[in-house]
Amino acid sequence: MSPKSPASPKKHRPAPTRRLTTAQALVAFLARQYTERDGRRQRLISATWGIFGHGNVAGIGQALVEAGHGGNGTAHRMPYLQGRNEQAMVHAAVGYARQSGRLSAQAVTTSIGPGATNLVTGAALATINRLPVLLLPGDTFATRPADPVLQQLEVPYAGDVSVNDCLRPVSRYFDRITRPEALIPAALQAMRVLADPAETGAVTLALPQDVQAEAYDWPEEFFAERDWHIRRPAPDTHELEAAVRAIRSARRPLIVAGGGVRHSAAEETLAAFTAATRIPVASTQAGKGALRHDHPADVGGIGHTGTATADELARTADLVIGVGTRFSDFTTASGTLFPNPAVRFLHLNITAFDAHKLAALPLVADARTGLEALTAALAGRGYRVDPAYETEYTGAKEAWEERVEASFATPDPTARPTQTQVLGLLDDLVTEEDILINAAGSLPGDLHKLWRTRSRDQYHVEYGYSCMGYEIPAAIGVLLATGTRQRTRPVWALVGDGTYLMNPTEIVTAVQENLPLKLLILQNHGYASIGGLSEAVGAERFGTAYRHRDTDGGFTGPPLPVDLAANAASLGLRVLRATTVDDLRKALSEARDAEGPTCVYVETETPDTVSGPPPAQAWWDVPVAETASRPAAVKAREEYDRQVAARRRHL
Repeated sequence: MSPKSPASPKKHRPAPTRRLTTAQALVAFLARQYTERDGRRQRLISATWGIFGHGNVAGIGQALVEAGHGGNGTAHRMPYLQGRNEQAMVHAAVGYARQSGRLSAQAVTTSIGPGATNLVTGAALATINRLPVLLLPGDTFATRPADPVLQQLEVPYAGDVSVNDCLRPVSRYFDRITRPEALIPAALQAMRVLADPAETGAVTLALPQDVQAEAYDWPEEFFAERDWHIRRPAPDTHELEAAVRAIRSARRPLIVAGGGVRHSAAEETLAAFTAATRIPVASTQAGKGALRHDHPADVGGIGHTGTATADELARTADLVIGVGTRFSDFTTASGTLFPNPAVRFLHLNITAFDAHKLAALPLVADARTGLEALTAALAGRGYRVDPAYETEYTGAKEAWEERVEASFATPDPTARPTQTQVLGLLDDLVTEEDILINAAGSLPGDLHKLWRTRSRDQYHVEYGYSCMGYEIPAAIGVLLATGTRQRTRPVWALVGDGTYLMNPTEIVTAVQENLPLKLLILQNHGYASIGGLSEAVGAERFGTAYRHRDTDGGFTGPPLPVDLAANAASLGLRVLRATTVDDLRKALSEARDAEGPTCVYVETETPDTVSGPPPAQAWWDVPVAETASRPAAVKAREEYDRQVAARRRHL
């Protein structure tokens, strides 16, 4: 039998490719990325904000033209949103990501130089708040045909440094794409970080302007639809048992709910846990809304801007159960809020870094999964707080509500309203559909103490970075995330005059997109919050009022003749001016019903000790001058020394 002839080898076929520029490939890739959690699938990058300059107009700009703008037609188009300020574009994207539950994000493209460095503040805000945003700043030439090029920072000791390196410390992932093929691993890493609930934040892909426009044969596989599953890690068995033992031995436990509750969509699970255990729940700024204000276990905000109810419970707690919080200094009153010698901490958090803070028993897990595990583990062991403890905190909550009512009361409808009365009028008007956005000034303190949150996402106060100027662009992002075309949810941006002057630019974007933004401007002629702090620390309100300079060089003259209402109108808003309580009540109602972008402008009255908000219920450490000649500073230092003596390290 003759041997068989050897089989002829199969002809190798090269994998299919597509020739595109680097920018075109990136946009096409982004349009095909999805997240999935609990069976729900959505685009990871839903749109791209952009301001074009020579560093991105011919690259990313041209690619967005290729991809189409507006999102009509195919599922793989990339909608484009036009911004007016680079920092504001990041804020808008962050507002969108928060409202989307971190399941969907947006990209931001800028030119090189000032366009890129303007991203830094927004990137820091995103990373501090653990919210995803993709930054695509242009960069100087990778091939260096001319050196320096326009807007290039020259660093004599490092030829590969550009201004984009400022974004490294505020990004959760950073890469500079110096060759087209380097985009493939970098883009995949960028998506991994954006979709990872433990690592997410700002992600930066710096794009040299020549590489953006360079063509390459990209493997078709790069453009396949890709799903990024959002993990819900379960707790370790050992850590869970330790947590159960700690809870069962506690007599005065207190839950501190942070932003992780919201990011995990764990509100109902938290309510079920409290129903089973009757443990009271205080909230950070990011966690407010974890329970409705009228839930029996909700005791309000905690810390320096917290309620008397929550802060008194914190002072006597023997177990503090953090759920998705960073335990910032406002929450812990700079380490003075938990003085009970027996106090211990249990921290449920998806990141081990946060879970170990304050020498806590860590329970590293997704907030919802962890709460479900705790509820199940405690179910058969008969744990519930003492009825007397429950009676104590519910009674204290009722007493605090009386203080809220007193702050909101408007006995004279013809008077100019105070800031807290403005909040009271808004409180009377809104339903669970409304969303309030704020970030800085005196409003966060009043809101944290007094606002009655009606839904899981009504309270949107950015206090990780407390960035003045966040509110208006963030409101635009929230509107885009809530299906603004249906105009189903009123979105309010609350700003003081100081914040308004920081960043009003995106009003133009709201007008351009005809978004039903509700902008509420409270005019108090200066920095009210920092003015009060300045007085408390002996700086005598120096430099905090918007007034004419006096003959001694200070700023104690008449208020500046600045008309913010006219300014808002000049940018395209419909403006409703209110001078009295009655005027304001009508204006707020009219604005809420408006279909287009609308502003309510009101000058507020300085409150007295009766009509004003309750004072801070806990301390906050702002160091005071150790030596001074002025009596105000000397007195403030004496108070500082008294307060700082109460600080302790929890070990």
